[in-house]
Amino acid sequence: MVVELPLDESGNKIVRIGHSPDPDDAFMFHAMTTNAFPTPGYNFIHELQDIETLNHRAMNQDLEVSAVSIHAYPDISEHYALMNCGASMGEGYGPMVVCKAGVTEEEVRASVIAVPGLKTSAYLGLRLAWGDCEIAVVPFDEIIPRILDGTYLSGLIIHEGQLTYVDHDLDVLIDLGKWWNARTPNWPMPLGGNVVRRDLGESVMQDITMYTKMSIEYALKSPDEALEFAKAWGRGIDDDTNKEFVGMYVNERTIDYQQEGRDSIRLFIKEGQELGMIRADFDAASLRFIGEP
Repeated sequence: MVVELPLDESGNKIVRIGHSPDPDDAFMFHAMTTNAFPTPGYNFIHELQDIETLNHRAMNQDLEVSAVSIHAYPDISEHYALMNCGASMGEGYGPMVVCKAGVTEEEVRASVIAVPGLKTSAYLGLRLAWGDCEIAVVPFDEIIPRILDGTYLSGLIIHEGQLTYVDHDLDVLIDLGKWWNARTPNWPMPLGGNVVRRDLGESVMQDITMYTKMSIEYALKSPDEALEFAKAWGRGIDDDTNKEFVGMYVNERTIDYQQEGRDSIRLFIKEGQELGMIRADFDAASLRFIGEP
């Protein structure tokens, strides 16, 4: 059954977009949520929450559109379809396990590792690389402070922590993006994607995906305004770090996963299934992406 969306006072369909409070997501959705270009028939409103919360909201089919971890996608695939745009992928970089200088990998692997969430792609990547680990779930923006104050010997960092860790003289024990690139035919590491709810119907799903792609293209062609908007979600990072971080995760592959990106997602899910961390009945081989060429 196709669900009818509520309308605003102008008769436009109201579409709520959930995304994490990060510069790259804010950059992607800036144009479509600030009416920078026409979106006839639609009024897009963004809601900002951390990725683990968005993963759980998607399980409740709460939002029309959401950013989710690729790790979490099979759990919601009955109700949401993956868009072919809006990817967050690590092209030679990705989530990292960091620690204070002088700490060894052996010591870290024998201790509790702070991780940003059990359904994050970062955690699945860690398990694929290192197997069973003793972990504690810690909000992503508290992981570096908890390493510095000695609560944890190490932590798995995501988002802008992948750049700011150097300010704290932390060492990298493994960069999961580089590890995945080396494990595959140099494919990017899948981290996050955008999903759209299936009960909106094929036509609306295609429309929303089209406008999302247009929003990404608009920001890439006119980045200054979107970068300024994105900086508000960077938790105090400077302009150069903001621009570098956005450039890491918003690029040509964000407009289109491309074939190796789609293949990488399928393999990532398949390996998660072999590890027992993703439901075995999900058919990764037949995964369809809305807006795929």
